Amino acid sequence: MLNSIKGMKWGDITNTSILNRFEQVSAMYNAIGVDAAQAVQALSQIPISIHCWQGDDVAGFEGNKLSGGGLAVTGNYPGRARNHEELMDDIAEALSYIPGKHRLNLHASYAITDGNDDRDKLEPKHFSKWVEFAKKHSLALDFNPTYFSHPKAEKGTLSSYDDATRKFWIDHGIACLKIAEYFARELDTHSLVNIWIPDGSKDIPADRQTPRKLLKDSLDAILACDYDKEKVFVSVESKVFGIGLESFTVGSHEFYMNYAASRGIMCLIDSGHFHPTENVADKISAMLAFSDKVALHVTRPVRWDSDHVVLFDDEIRAIAGEVIKHGANRVLLGLDFFDASINRIAAWVIGVRATQKALLYALLTPHDKLAELQREGRLTELLIMQEELKTQPFGDVWNYFCQVNNVSVKSDWFEGVKKYENEILSRRN
Repeated sequence: MLNSIKGMKWGDITNTSILNRFEQVSAMYNAIGVDAAQAVQALSQIPISIHCWQGDDVAGFEGNKLSGGGLAVTGNYPGRARNHEELMDDIAEALSYIPGKHRLNLHASYAITDGNDDRDKLEPKHFSKWVEFAKKHSLALDFNPTYFSHPKAEKGTLSSYDDATRKFWIDHGIACLKIAEYFARELDTHSLVNIWIPDGSKDIPADRQTPRKLLKDSLDAILACDYDKEKVFVSVESKVFGIGLESFTVGSHEFYMNYAASRGIMCLIDSGHFHPTENVADKISAMLAFSDKVALHVTRPVRWDSDHVVLFDDEIRAIAGEVIKHGANRVLLGLDFFDASINRIAAWVIGVRATQKALLYALLTPHDKLAELQREGRLTELLIMQEELKTQPFGDVWNYFCQVNNVSVKSDWFEGVKKYENEILSRRN
């Protein structure tokens, strides 16, 4: 048998081979109380909001060279998307290697304008091409106001001491809610609007409360506008600190957690925005004890918020386990990484597929049985079963999931990415 498959590409292995393996391992999973077919079906219903900014290094379409907000994209791999046509082509290429139906997460800086409309004047018409793209590729759209990479963000945004600056950014937030409402209406699904601001200070502040009161008032002004709360969900995203904002972040976790709870909106937990020793997976159950839903950005922090490409590692498995245990419909799941040191399309594919693998791994775990062992105090058996689950034939179920979704089962997809790089990406200056 080994000789017969030596040198064979995974793409050459027949559907029958993958199906036979799936049938065999399904029996093994049935023995521990898990329906593998049901897990595959459940995974196909879990959308991941794929971030557009991986494809162009968070540059956007405004021609603004300012980064700011503690953002730092490292690497200079050739082929960065330079406009909306190229970015859309690259996203479509990535989607062709990713199983399932998903969402696309846009920042306001990806508006398609003639260059005359500033962020406080953005309208749905500036995103009509994105809606066309979403319809063509069966995507839903999520949205983010862009409170960075702008001259008016240099001295604060929603917490700025300057009234005119705050008004500009409040108007931007309101405009974004209206754009998300347009997305929801056109695509007949919800749209998540996530608010993150880079406001803070490099050194020790004399007054921490006034900026937070200003932020609270600004957020209230945004939420006071008339928008469809049934279709437009709002979340606020915290951060420990940023580059140049080491001593004080206005939008801390404690601030946003209390603000969200008091205003009936969601907290968004970014897995890179906490201290490296904090267990981000643990926060999900804590938040869902008080909220119907929570939003989540998954990245891979190395040391801290370095936004590395998500891999199928311990942290993402722990996060996915909490998502599945508490109901995937209660967690709005998105990705947030930007790596310019490798092929950007491959980064998307690696990150999304790794997240899906983690979700499938969680779906193939008998959570009820494990919880029963914990409740009954059978902790030795619990530890044994947790260890045994690590060697279950998860990979065969993943191969089947890819096969039924008509995408490459193993890494053969990279051949297509390399071809796209040679024919298209390498020609971009």
